[in-house]
Amino acid sequence: MKKLLICLAIMITTIGLMTGCDKGGEKVYVYNWGEYIDPEVIKLFEKETGITVVYDEFEQNEEMYPKIKANAVQYDVVCPSDYMIQKMIEEDLLAEINFDNVPNLKNIDPAYLKSAEAFDPGNKYSVPYCWGTLGILYNKTMVDEPIDSWGVLFDEKYSGEILMIDSVRDAFAVALSYLGYDINSKDEAQLEEAKILLLEQYPLVQAYVVDQVRDKMIGGEAAIGVIYSGEAIYTQRENPDLEYVVPKEGSNVWIDGWVIPKNSKNKENAEAFINFMCDAEIALMNFEYITYSTPNSVAREMITDKEIKNSIIAFPGQDILDRCTAYNYLGEKIESLYIDKWNEVKSNFGE
Repeated sequence: MKKLLICLAIMITTIGLMTGCDKGGEKVYVYNWGEYIDPEVIKLFEKETGITVVYDEFEQNEEMYPKIKANAVQYDVVCPSDYMIQKMIEEDLLAEINFDNVPNLKNIDPAYLKSAEAFDPGNKYSVPYCWGTLGILYNKTMVDEPIDSWGVLFDEKYSGEILMIDSVRDAFAVALSYLGYDINSKDEAQLEEAKILLLEQYPLVQAYVVDQVRDKMIGGEAAIGVIYSGEAIYTQRENPDLEYVVPKEGSNVWIDGWVIPKNSKNKENAEAFINFMCDAEIALMNFEYITYSTPNSVAREMITDKEIKNSIIAFPGQDILDRCTAYNYLGEKIESLYIDKWNEVKSNFGE
């Protein structure tokens, strides 16, 4: 399929050059999560459009946001998560997308567009790219009990075998869920209780990681880790001893979406890039490469591997989704409270 796409892309590019449609030296500056796109997709986009992609990566929403806020680099396309999209909309950092330039939006399942309205009313500023859940990955040969609760992350029995996620909202979601609280809690007493729990967990943690959890779990370097569902699918392919679960106390279900910063200098190129990402063949390529769930209904129908097509990790049933909650933007004051308390926990890192 990839060879066919490359041939088609070359043919389209050749036709474009012959008809004077080549974009010449134009560029699009893309800022995305690490390892969150098939590199071949970028090459195909460049060949088809003549637009050069300048590509940077980030590990956390909170790493990406200050750069956009400060206009440190003028990116044209960025891929934040739901709550961060909401924040950026409220702070007038995003441009409305001209959907006349994104006809492939028709491939996005209306259910995900409806879900996205919770953080982007009217779907004016974003296009869903990937979605998934937050859960626990564990090695069945290193854990001698069924895992169904966040409680295992606070069990002294697994001291030194736990990989905790280095992300403020995700870490607090783990603690708040285990304590029986809303993952969007604004209650300072609840947040303090969650912080204390995370501080008590610190001596048990082998490492605080994000992307690195994948390789460490595949290599058997730890027994338990907090991970995103898409990463869990990849790890299981590499190590069949690994299992993923969304804990019974509840967790986060998230949507990452493409947005265009208001200061973009190449808005039409950005819209061309977003439209390309919504192409069914391209969405399928990305899904097969990054293993994160696609909201592209046409691409999902094209999945030939029945095991992955019916995977409850990639496409969980309603019984799992019913115990998951999306993150909300909680306002600057509460957001600062989360960050301050997380920094108190992180002050132990490296000791």
